[in-house]
Amino acid sequence: MSELSHIDEAGGVRMVDVGGKPLSRRRAVARAEVRMAPATARRLRELPKGDALAAAQLAGIMAAKRTSELIPLCHPLPLSHVAVTLEVGEDAVEIVAAAETTAQTGVEMEALTAASVAALTVYDMAKAIDKGMRITDLVLVEKTKEALV
Repeated sequence: MSELSHIDEAGGVRMVDVGGKPLSRRRAVARAEVRMAPATARRLRELPKGDALAAAQLAGIMAAKRTSELIPLCHPLPLSHVAVTLEVGEDAVEIVAAAETTAQTGVEMEALTAASVAALTVYDMAKAIDKGMRITDLVLVEKTKEALV
């Protein structure tokens, strides 16, 4: 197993020094799902466009922008783009969050934070009618790094 990047030789926590790394274009995509009763998903699909899902979309975008305030050793990053999409299926809402930056470190934590907070917002919006919802499968699905010319 490789060394943990945020732990020093003595076992203490540390912020990774990325000062010597070159700037590169970075992108990460994360996905989460909120599993629910089919009736709950139907209710969400029937809402006027822009209601609960728009709130979750905005919450995810806002969360990505504040990731370094939530996760103690994350570097604050100049995000160039954040996108959060939500799709209501038969018995779940699928959330996909993408974050992009030009920086010395990756944006996977921002994408994961966006997806998780969007999922929490969907849960919050529907918890009154569905006590059995589950947030599942939060996963990083893509991480890219492209050198700047």
